[in-house]
Amino acid sequence: MSTTQAKSGPAARGADYLDQRTSVGKAVKEFARKVFPDHWSFLLGEIALFSFVVLLISGVFLTMFFVPSMGHTHYEGPWPAMYGVEMSEAYASTLRLSFEVNGGLLMRQIHHWAALIFMASIVTHMMRVFFTGAFRKPRELNWVVGFVLMILGLAAGFSGYSLPDDVLSGNGLRITDGVIKAIPVLGSYISYFVFGGEFPGTDIIPRLFTVHILLVPVLILAFIGLHLLMVVLHKHTQYPGGGRTNKNVVGYPLFPVYVAKAGGFFFIVFAVIALLAATITINPVWNYGPYDPSPVSAGAQPDWYMLFLEGSLRLMPGQTEYVIGGYTLSLNVLVPAMIIPGLLFTALGAYPFLEAAVTKDKREHHVLDRPRNVPVRTSIGVAILMAFFVLVLAGANDLIATHFAMSLNHITWALRIGFFVLPVAAFWITKRIC
Repeated sequence: MSTTQAKSGPAARGADYLDQRTSVGKAVKEFARKVFPDHWSFLLGEIALFSFVVLLISGVFLTMFFVPSMGHTHYEGPWPAMYGVEMSEAYASTLRLSFEVNGGLLMRQIHHWAALIFMASIVTHMMRVFFTGAFRKPRELNWVVGFVLMILGLAAGFSGYSLPDDVLSGNGLRITDGVIKAIPVLGSYISYFVFGGEFPGTDIIPRLFTVHILLVPVLILAFIGLHLLMVVLHKHTQYPGGGRTNKNVVGYPLFPVYVAKAGGFFFIVFAVIALLAATITINPVWNYGPYDPSPVSAGAQPDWYMLFLEGSLRLMPGQTEYVIGGYTLSLNVLVPAMIIPGLLFTALGAYPFLEAAVTKDKREHHVLDRPRNVPVRTSIGVAILMAFFVLVLAGANDLIATHFAMSLNHITWALRIGFFVLPVAAFWITKRIC
């Protein structure tokens, strides 16, 4: 044994053993030298990553106590309003988590708040990438990966939101069943397959549980890994400024500066989520009651990231059904719930390729655009956001009517007109400002 080996500790010898057999040292050395620009907007993606870590940690805790079963039971816990009420085992276990498990309610709320922040940070991060042109060559595929992560986030949120089997989440599943059945010819068969029989069936909660804790998280982890790998393979984008070109990156190395900052930022994100969970009640399912197909709660809205679909359904006129060859074509459901979101999401996912085709731009870009310098793209983004905000407001039209003593019909018609007029106006005004 050499003198150097004799003096080295177990950790060093272990690292040397691993490096000799995997050559991992070269990869670590190269990765540690990776330079990252220092700008607050780059933290938006980190918020998404760190909130997902919080989701995984809190989700493991909740999985230990939640019972994914639609089997019937009678509640005999400490919440007096529900004592003796017949309910599913899923709802009963949610009440048990909230009132009997030490720290259960806090962990439920941490999980829910983390989900809201996860989706908010993904959307905001994508907005930053869109408005600065960070999706341009060679990063088009990474934009698609991020887009898929957003869709998977929606799937994770919907499947988790539906698990407690309370009146509010049950109404959401009822709407989902209606949307599925509106699919021409195949709708009723797909619904029967998804729910394991006539709605609500007995299988949907166990199936959503598997999707929520296994299928979607594994896919999200895989796509996060792919997303980060592409960030490492490409040079990091940077804002224009002194000494910054397409051939260099001005910033700090990953190790030790960026690692230390990111580690501290994780605890800040976790602290904010924990503070929200400890001080602000969210989704108090004990006030809603177990799911029953007969009651529909007033003032019922899904989480914010699904509210645009609710608003789209509320804005669509109801008298748009046609019978063709003995089959009902329900345009009042298909158009707002499938066609409009499908077109918007397809355009969003394909935008880098559409812009490159229109502008004939085949160059590599590593320096970001200032939004005011690209007025058409910026105006398109603002117009899309305006349409989204109109649909979000439409999803809460009943609350607007009751809180401000306004006519529900007048609000609905104003938002119907606004859905077509306001995005165009936003596009024109933004382009003029730019």
